[in-house]
Amino acid sequence: MKVLFQQIASVCMAMLVLLSTVSWTVDKHLCMGRVMDISLFTEADDCGMEKAMVAMGDETMDHDCCDDESFTISGQDDLKLTLTDLELEQQVFLFAFTYTFLNPAASLKERCVPHKGYPPPLITRDIHLLDQVFLI
Repeated sequence: MKVLFQQIASVCMAMLVLLSTVSWTVDKHLCMGRVMDISLFTEADDCGMEKAMVAMGDETMDHDCCDDESFTISGQDDLKLTLTDLELEQQVFLFAFTYTFLNPAASLKERCVPHKGYPPPLITRDIHLLDQVFLI
């Protein structure tokens, strides 16, 4: 179970680093206020309205019914984080968490039993009969 958890956590962390460092560009083509095409990383395809206007011979008329919008989410460039960048409380927590995660049963290996060398007391009388205490 621990190995499976480690593998899942490793894959999730790798995906998180990959997604946070890549720059995302979304490009939209709008025609008469409607979204005609959305594209990631590349330019969105147009609706063909400009080609139709050229074919009909309306090159001189300004028809601004089409619009292109794009926005970019820039990724993180600097991922160099050192242990000295963390505060003291964060360093202590990180060290304690790592130690207990790697050695979960380190303190349970030796159990001290204080009465290990002493024998149990000898029963000379039956206490249940003397006190007349019976389980029903």
